[in-house]
Amino acid sequence: MAGMSLREVRRHVGRLAIAGFAGSSLPPELREMAREFDLGGVIYFARNIVEPDQVRELSLDTAALKQDWPLWISVDQEGGRVARLRRPFTEWPPMMTLGRSGDDEMTARFARALADELRAVGINLDYAPVLDVHTNPKNPVIGDRALSDRAEIVARLGALMIRTLQDAGVAACGKHFPGHGDTSTDSHLELPRVDQSPDRLAAVELLPFRAAVAADVACIMTAHVLVPALDDARPATLSPVIVDGLLKKTMGFQGVVISDDLGMKAISESRGPGEAMVLALLAGCDVVLLCNQTPDEQFAALETVVKAVESGRIPMTRIEDALARQERVKHQFLGTARARGDAPMSRIGCEEHQTLAAAMSKWA
Repeated sequence: MAGMSLREVRRHVGRLAIAGFAGSSLPPELREMAREFDLGGVIYFARNIVEPDQVRELSLDTAALKQDWPLWISVDQEGGRVARLRRPFTEWPPMMTLGRSGDDEMTARFARALADELRAVGINLDYAPVLDVHTNPKNPVIGDRALSDRAEIVARLGALMIRTLQDAGVAACGKHFPGHGDTSTDSHLELPRVDQSPDRLAAVELLPFRAAVAADVACIMTAHVLVPALDDARPATLSPVIVDGLLKKTMGFQGVVISDDLGMKAISESRGPGEAMVLALLAGCDVVLLCNQTPDEQFAALETVVKAVESGRIPMTRIEDALARQERVKHQFLGTARARGDAPMSRIGCEEHQTLAAAMSKWA
């Protein structure tokens, strides 16, 4: 990357961000950001969703922003309370129902159905499955989003969901590394702690993530949690010990590491989005989520990273590794998705999916 123009550096930095936006169509500010920075992708929230045809058109419009690489068109569609696509999309029960059933066939059917409805509207990355083990009943943010309170069930069903989603053409993203299930506070509001020993972390929290790596998961999302047994100074998202050392080097993860939203208070209470993005990239994150910042804040964050690259604070080797990982996954995975084509719109909320959702609900 030596000798790059400022324009080239900006485009490389832009590929390391997935941006949120307001409204049901692409705002001018996002189009400008994509022109200037060649964004890595976008993330949809309920504020962006009206009905299936509108989402499909939005995805086509987003895909047209492509410069050198296709964009991630992403969403949190887990089931239960974390689902951005509501009726007439199938409204799925929470994932805990699958864990209670222990049914591999039902889990695979759910993942295939979920992928069908996402592909029908042009979404190629789902921030699922949740791989947290729900060991703390007082946890205010995970709860029934988790597959189970038993690590081996989360590992088995989580890996099955990953393989099935990805075989059906949607990239999976296991979350929240290295585990958010044993916290008693919400990282949207403050920085939670996971006070467990290294042996316990290896046996419980990390078990589903090892299974996800073995299942060749496309992406893993970091957690904004403090795990003193691993790093007593930095939250996981900003910790080179946890992201680069544990996830990439020790566990051998070759895919894309995505930060959770840098606007969550666990991070934003003490750092602005630009500094947080710099620290996340230095820790080993390959893409960051800028979900709820204003367009001005998103632009400023990217400019901060550009300056950090130019000054040498972020080594060129770190940028090269992040880009290579993302390019490899996008080339391999989005190529497969394109070859499959999109699922028909008739799959959205179809009778087969409604019947499956009702069967899952019996385990609520």
